Parts: sequence; C-alpha cells; structure tokens
Amino acid sequence: MSDDAHDRDLILRLGREELVIRRRYETASIVNDILIALWFIVGSIMYFFAAWETAGTWCFLVGSIELLVRPLIRLSRHIHLKRFRTQYAAEAPHDF
Repeated sequence: MSDDAHDRDLILRLGREELVIRRRYETASIVNDILIALWFIVGSIMYFFAAWETAGTWCFLVGSIELLVRPLIRLSRHIHLKRFRTQYAAEAPHDF
C-alpha cells in the first residue's frame, strides 16, 4: 500500500484486531444518513402517542440539524482535498 493510500485510511485498533476505514468522508456521510433516518423514524412513531409528541418533536429537530451536517461533510471534504492537491482531487466525481 502506498504512503498516500495509507494516509487516507482511518485505522482503529481493537485489541489485536484492526478496523481499516477507507474514504472517511463517504463513511461519515453514510453514517449521518442512517442517523437522519433513525431520528425521523423514531420521531414519527412517537407522534402516534400523545404522551410522546414532545419527544418526537425533539427527534425531528435533531434529524433536521443532522440534515445540515450533510453539506458540512461535503464542504470539509472539498477543503481537505484542496489543501493537499494530490491524487485526492480526482478521487471521485461525486460528493458524499
């Protein structure tokens, strides 16, 4: 593995095991999308019960705030890629 490719990887050591996460921004975007869906699903279920409506509203608010995180992840990726100006700039033609 080249040094450039190794620098892009996020390596988490769990005891003797390693979890290597490639393409950190794509992974962050996917995790964020899953969290958005979960907040809105939980909020929707809570809205079926009058006692849980306030908690459901808070879930919708958190999900809406996470919708703001999406473009922030993309912006961070663009700033990071621009700073290094290596092979990363042509890495992917789409945003995450």
